[in-house]
Amino acid sequence: MKYENFQTFDVAVENAIATVTFNFGAVNVQGQEMLADLNSLAMRLERDRETKVVIFQSANPEIWVCHYDTELLKDLSTEAVSRDEAQLLDLQSVCERLSKVPQATIAKLEGFARGGGHELALALDMRFAARGRFKFMQMEVGMGILPCGGGASRMARQTGLGRALEIILSAQDYDADDAERMGTINKALDPDEIGPYVDALARRIAQFPAESINACKQMVYESIDKPISEALRAEAYWLYQATSKTPAVKRFRIADEQGLEHDIENQRNWNELVMKAQEITN
Repeated sequence: MKYENFQTFDVAVENAIATVTFNFGAVNVQGQEMLADLNSLAMRLERDRETKVVIFQSANPEIWVCHYDTELLKDLSTEAVSRDEAQLLDLQSVCERLSKVPQATIAKLEGFARGGGHELALALDMRFAARGRFKFMQMEVGMGILPCGGGASRMARQTGLGRALEIILSAQDYDADDAERMGTINKALDPDEIGPYVDALARRIAQFPAESINACKQMVYESIDKPISEALRAEAYWLYQATSKTPAVKRFRIADEQGLEHDIENQRNWNELVMKAQEITN
């Protein structure tokens, strides 16, 4: 799969890991060019069976991705519409498409991510932020609107109701430690730690079967919207999507035949053992 001819970022692929580096003007503004690039990227990722992890980072040391381009907001309708007439906005559609790609997606946040930029980060699977560099904000209430790139929809799923409303209604900056405490990111890291941490995580995930990565991801997202009885049925469905395409059963048979689970040393060393299991292929 070729990842070329983007205007707003570059893509490098190595060892099943794609690294997307935003580099667009002074502030990585989230305008028509970036939305078109992100939509094209998602389309390619949907068809890519070799790439397993995608890291999103910025070449700008101060900004990850800027807010949504005001050029696209100044002509918003001033007429209220009915629920039946309301249609998804471009940013909503692009972020939703990216959230569903089969790869694990990681935001490496080393600069500001406000408004639509932060909503893009929320649409990715995992987020890690650098202390002293990262700040996020949802400023929309102060402008007279609401987060409309999925921020209002995804925030409470990440943080819980009260913290989501605090973030959205305060329209103020929060730093990496605030983000970790509130639950909008996975982890806050010192600037010299974030690169090695994200790289090591990406390399580990990239050694696992692509089909099981996708099945795990789709199931977790699906479970959010379902009652537990339906979620459990979906869990069983995705289990068999994975076993039909991965060497899982072969790995279980070998483990059973060799009695590996009854060895206390194996129980002590599962962190390494699961990586060794990747040597068993179809």
